[in-house]
Amino acid sequence: MDHLRHRADFQAVMAAEVVSRTPHFVLHRRLASPTLTMPGTDAMDPPPDVLLGRSRVGAVLPKRLARRAVTRNALKRQIYNVMTAFESRLPLGDHVVRLRAPFDRGQFVSATSAQLKQAARLELEQLLSRVVQP
Repeated sequence: MDHLRHRADFQAVMAAEVVSRTPHFVLHRRLASPTLTMPGTDAMDPPPDVLLGRSRVGAVLPKRLARRAVTRNALKRQIYNVMTAFESRLPLGDHVVRLRAPFDRGQFVSATSAQLKQAARLELEQLLSRVVQP
């Protein structure tokens, strides 16, 4: 699974539909259109990667919700690992996971505790299990 890299790609996906929510995360998705065969025929065409059969994923973790860089990086790793595990069951397109609420610093004192990583992973699996294809 490739990563989204450009701001315009993130904006396009986040302007599309919200397909799942959990207390801390939101999943935005822009599906590939199966009728398109040539990129560049429409302003809303999916990128060439999607036409080649590869989905892309992005993670948005605002600094105001995850103050420490080490926490943001740990959460991004969890997001990318879980998305890779679910890749074969997700519909083809671009996906962005956005942090929508901070994790309680009273409950997760350490910035990269095993408990924080496990809680994030379980919630991400719950987020994706709602939208996977059977």
